[in-house]
Amino acid sequence: MIGELATRSRPAPLALALALACNGGEGDSATDAGITTIDSGTTAAGSSSSGATDGSATDGASAGPTGGTTTDGVKYDVGPAMTGGVDLPTEDPPPTCKVVENDGFTGCREQAPPDSFEPEEQWKWLGPVDARYTFTLPLVANLTDDNNDGEIDLCDTPDVIVTGYPSLFAYGKMYVLDGATGEVHYQMDGSTDSGVTPALGDIDGDGLVEIIAGGMGTTVAYNHDGSVLWTSPETANSTHAVALADLDNDGDVEILMGSKVLDHEGKLVWSRPEGKAGAVGIGGAVTAADLDGDGDLEVVMGASAWFHDGELFWLRDEIEGGFPQVANFDDDPYPEIIVSNRNGISVLEHDGEIKFLNEHPTPDPPQFNNWIRPGCVHDFDGDGKAEFAMSSANNYSVFKQDLSVLWMAVVSDQSGVAAGTAFDFIGNGIAEAMYGDEDYSLIFDGESGEVLLQTPRTSRTLIEYPVVADIDNDGSAEILVTSSDSIYEGQPPANFTIKAVRDVEDRWIQARRIWNQHTYHVTNVREDGTIPQYEQPNWETLNTFRTNAQIENGGVCKPEPPG
Repeated sequence: MIGELATRSRPAPLALALALACNGGEGDSATDAGITTIDSGTTAAGSSSSGATDGSATDGASAGPTGGTTTDGVKYDVGPAMTGGVDLPTEDPPPTCKVVENDGFTGCREQAPPDSFEPEEQWKWLGPVDARYTFTLPLVANLTDDNNDGEIDLCDTPDVIVTGYPSLFAYGKMYVLDGATGEVHYQMDGSTDSGVTPALGDIDGDGLVEIIAGGMGTTVAYNHDGSVLWTSPETANSTHAVALADLDNDGDVEILMGSKVLDHEGKLVWSRPEGKAGAVGIGGAVTAADLDGDGDLEVVMGASAWFHDGELFWLRDEIEGGFPQVANFDDDPYPEIIVSNRNGISVLEHDGEIKFLNEHPTPDPPQFNNWIRPGCVHDFDGDGKAEFAMSSANNYSVFKQDLSVLWMAVVSDQSGVAAGTAFDFIGNGIAEAMYGDEDYSLIFDGESGEVLLQTPRTSRTLIEYPVVADIDNDGSAEILVTSSDSIYEGQPPANFTIKAVRDVEDRWIQARRIWNQHTYHVTNVREDGTIPQYEQPNWETLNTFRTNAQIENGGVCKPEPPG
């Protein structure tokens, strides 16, 4: 039974006049060999003195219509305002460098050829000797004016933000890399906590992206150019991840860290106890969602949810804290919360009622750390319904809505709490699943679990995971994979800290050009890094979590399931 359930009058639902601007395409099945192994290969060209690759962008990369070089066929995810459900014009809209309000959610028309899943390394970056371990996922956003037009916008090449450390649970440095080449633009001032996953977004309304990260006993906000905006004495615990949201729809962005909520200047707004009482526990990748349909957002801490002002909505005493995933897993209009903790998988209704409690759907032994892994939500098998994927130490599995297993694949992840993601690269309605264990980065067929790609990496697998985005503005998705120097005896030394993988002919359809936080769910951020004042419930459209979206002709789109 619910330990405590708050009841209070709530205002009528607000009209969520928010949408994202986008534009895209996609790719398909494995090679005949079934498993493809890519050698780590070489950098895009030579190495710079900072350890970055300084080769030129590959064919197809573009700086946009206002500067640099362009390539025919480049697709931009912005365009004229559209309304949800309205068919898009068959011609591409005129490109613009700005996100446009009220872009609609539509089905995707574009598909890549069915034999388009031919990954290759685009570039890799090996950090300096004190930055060859990374335990947090890379982030993607526009931070630099690459076409020299005096503005930082969507016509510039996206940048990749990665943090490198000298060892586990040490302080490291954050680097900003050019998305097309992997070349280092600059290093952030100050030191970064290896156990805290940063987040990015425009928190102060200046039209530029800031990065929020753990510092040396502090929380630090960095400006887009790497300088420090502010330092706060409020801190996040290790293995926590920062998230951004406008909880109360007032136009000011809040910063979520474990059981704490800060304002955009780093001042504490409210906090709740850690551990079981606060239902955060190990792995504090909190998220925000409008669970009760009133238009503002609740803070979801796993086994508890809190109204924007810190008042308790519900708390489940039976469930330890863990990682929350929010999506619609039944036929009602409300979302469910999937909580993965050390005791198993639980599924809660939006009001905290339990549907499943501490389930162990795979044969992994229910010992510490086997189930406390973040999950991702996507329609993996093209049946029109969302599934979710997560690791359980020995297996990476996709689960259907009743927690039955769609497929399992053997992995090796005894050491950490890593997550995965998914993307439908060719637009055929069947997503590919991605995961990185201690030895390999893996891509699976979403319907069958067949291994499509296996590339070497080394990792202690904290809460990092692969990221999919169009990192070079060429109209085709890329995959970002991190690695670390060898940690266990017998592992080879890593020859990259981060690597970008693309299709050999850039045929994969376009993903959004941003990934801003660990609990990324598309509608939590616009492509220019602004945090929406009114966040559209993602489960009403894409119904995904920790996966990116295709974009096409000015709007976010979703490939139709195979008919």
